[in-house]
Amino acid sequence: MVKVFSDPEAIAEDIIRDVGTKLVVGLPLGLGKANHIANALFARAVADRTIDLTFFSALTLEKPRPSNLLERRFITPVIERLFGGYPELAYADALRANELPPNVQVIEFFFLAGRWLHVPSAQQHYISANYTHAASYLLARGLNVVTQLVARRVADGATRYSLSCNTDTTLDILRARAQGAASFKLIGQVNSELPFMPGAGDLPGEEFSAILDSPQTDFPLFAPPSEPITDARYAIGLHAAGLVRDGGTLQIGIGQVGDALAQGLILRQRDAEQFRATMKRLTPAAAGLAGVECGPFEKGLYGVSEMVFEAFLGLIEAGILKREVDGVVLHGAFFLGPKSFYRALRDMTPDQIAKIQMMPVSFTNQLYGDEDGKRQARVEARFVNNVMMATLMGAAISDGLDDGQVVSGVGGQYNFVAQAFALAGARSILTVEATRLSRTVQSNIRWRYGHETIPRHLRDVVVTEYGVADLRGKSDAEVIAAMLQVADSRFQNELARQAKDAGKLARHFEIPAAYKENYPDRIEGALRGAREAGLLPSFPFGSDFTDVELRLIPALRLLGDAQRSPRLLLGLLGQGIFRHRDAAENECLARLGLDKPATWAERVYRMLVSAALARGATP
Repeated sequence: MVKVFSDPEAIAEDIIRDVGTKLVVGLPLGLGKANHIANALFARAVADRTIDLTFFSALTLEKPRPSNLLERRFITPVIERLFGGYPELAYADALRANELPPNVQVIEFFFLAGRWLHVPSAQQHYISANYTHAASYLLARGLNVVTQLVARRVADGATRYSLSCNTDTTLDILRARAQGAASFKLIGQVNSELPFMPGAGDLPGEEFSAILDSPQTDFPLFAPPSEPITDARYAIGLHAAGLVRDGGTLQIGIGQVGDALAQGLILRQRDAEQFRATMKRLTPAAAGLAGVECGPFEKGLYGVSEMVFEAFLGLIEAGILKREVDGVVLHGAFFLGPKSFYRALRDMTPDQIAKIQMMPVSFTNQLYGDEDGKRQARVEARFVNNVMMATLMGAAISDGLDDGQVVSGVGGQYNFVAQAFALAGARSILTVEATRLSRTVQSNIRWRYGHETIPRHLRDVVVTEYGVADLRGKSDAEVIAAMLQVADSRFQNELARQAKDAGKLARHFEIPAAYKENYPDRIEGALRGAREAGLLPSFPFGSDFTDVELRLIPALRLLGDAQRSPRLLLGLLGQGIFRHRDAAENECLARLGLDKPATWAERVYRMLVSAALARGATP
């Protein structure tokens, strides 16, 4: 019978008594971490150096950390509102401060994007792994404890626990344990906000060695607020939406482009003519709409995605995700999202929630294991994943930099790219913003780069805000020409020169005139009508921000850009000196504590925020 505890220190003591002082503890990716148990084990190891503790994890979630006065004043109330009761993971604080004791090791195979750059211990103990391989690495390291956040339910007098948000690796290692290939203790921590998900992750109490269940250790789930969708990301999402076929299969990776893609599909479903008109304005005339899917979804889509997030519920509600496989319209391996997402899952009827099944990552990310059934289900699959950069030769950079620093991780991206080549009719769609701002505007399309995540022999479809580059089966010269057509025009000539100098592009090659207008203002103009008509809202699936915060977000983004552009910063400062502020603007300034500035710094910030608000950018 499972042991139930109400005190984290007591359950930590029980784990050590059962397992011993050498602990190899698996912490699920992202949301599913049992924070109180992890913190209690960490505290024991800090106090007793005879305990050898290894945490094996991925995607350690941390509250946002503001970097300047404006960020601090804007985000601190948001943090308190959304994360006020969320217990921080003690090992993360110690790792960041380089204060891990010598008897504690933290190993991760996926980072929260950019949060562990230049943290030596984190970078040195990172393991580069396809998500489907992580479980085997964990078992090879001698895993003997798994701690996981769970939902609880009593059915027919018996208590059951749901793995809920993280069936991903846990179900795979439980299968290994059942087959005698692993031996570990499964420890659960009950959370009242976690939705009870039916299916393979609905487990009897006997599967667990111990459970932590107490009002004192209950806490609000980590709920990152949605970010506003920019014009560039909407353009990328719309182009990708035009590649999805009715009756097909859909996977969407981590990133805001997923929201844009989902809203593009919803627009296509609800108003196909408006979708077609928007795509016509967005696509260069020379390309036309040949090959662009513009019609609504009569058969509907089936979703099979490593990550499940709020946009998938929007697709179900819109009648797009409706093609059933074994009575299910969406199979996922883990989920993460805003509070409204968790609430929507909790409020679903039994019939509704039964259409969403959480599965092991080996199911979602790979074909082996009932391969025939998966091939029959995953017809016309579109695997859509975001990358940081791409090369003219079709390689993609998603997880790290050329100096070896890891930004995030490979995760399941390589799995899905490879799966696209293994399935008939499937395509891998890699999305990338054509440029980024880092002091100056830089191209995310490179001639070459000293690191790659997806090699060029797996090049398929690359989408930027400027269009679609179909690379599968093309020669190097054809691939380069296609990539140049979706690059920002400020960089096309230099990129073409580099390719020609390397002998990979004919000297006489010229970029067609229709693709030499790849500038942000063309994208903004193409989307303006749909934006103003409310067809492409900045937050299509809701927001946890207040109305005042929504007005501030674009202004603060503009100021963030201005910090890397002295000319823009001086222009805003000059504009702000003579601004006459209305009531709405004063409300925004008051939210930042700048309505009655007391220092010269606050006066300067008030001028800058006032000018940024006056630019009238939409969030």
